[in-house]
Amino acid sequence: MNINRFDFETNEDLEDNPDSSVWLSIGDLMSGLLLFFALLFITVQVQLNDYVKKLDEKMAQVEKLSKELEQYQQAFKALPQIIINALEGKVGTEDTFTVDPATGDVSIRDRILFDDNSSVLKAEGKEFLKAFIPVYSEVVFSNSEFSEQIARIIIEGHTSSAGTPTRNMQLSLERALAVYNYILSNELSFAQKPQFQDKILVSGRGEIDADQTQDNPGDRKVTFRFQFPRESLSLD
Repeated sequence: MNINRFDFETNEDLEDNPDSSVWLSIGDLMSGLLLFFALLFITVQVQLNDYVKKLDEKMAQVEKLSKELEQYQQAFKALPQIIINALEGKVGTEDTFTVDPATGDVSIRDRILFDDNSSVLKAEGKEFLKAFIPVYSEVVFSNSEFSEQIARIIIEGHTSSAGTPTRNMQLSLERALAVYNYILSNELSFAQKPQFQDKILVSGRGEIDADQTQDNPGDRKVTFRFQFPRESLSLD
């Protein structure tokens, strides 16, 4: 047999074959791409797991805040009736003050506190405040859910529509200040006085909320009302 009739490719022939180099380069490229996508997948998976974990933490925080809000809402629904029950039979009479059953605002008729067109507290008015303020403050500070969520206790002066708007605004503010100054004076002493005075804000409303069609005596009053903090639900 003449073996010269058969052509055998040697290693040098393979190395000199340009097609084999191309296939080797493509194989290296595919291996590199596979490694790249594997690393990319791992990175994305880690980031996704981290995102899911943070999302779960946020949701847990939202649920906690939601439960706390519900508790506060339930507590403050009962607050007006608690104020009514606390004041009933202990302070004045029904014709001297009213309690809003929805908000807990306490409105004191001006005639028990002041003479007409005056901002000087009467002796009768001082006696009323001496009985009212300790009971009212005890309600506010007896429950931490109340005291923590009440940002301000606003003392508002109000007038009827009789007279000029400028004079009415001045008179309403002077009357609110007179009540405020008496609360801070040495004539009035009660357990929660330091905390109570820290929350007080004085305001004069004049005839803004009054009946503009007639001089309604019910519009002349001093009101104690609550102001709550305006805080957004932040999860940062």
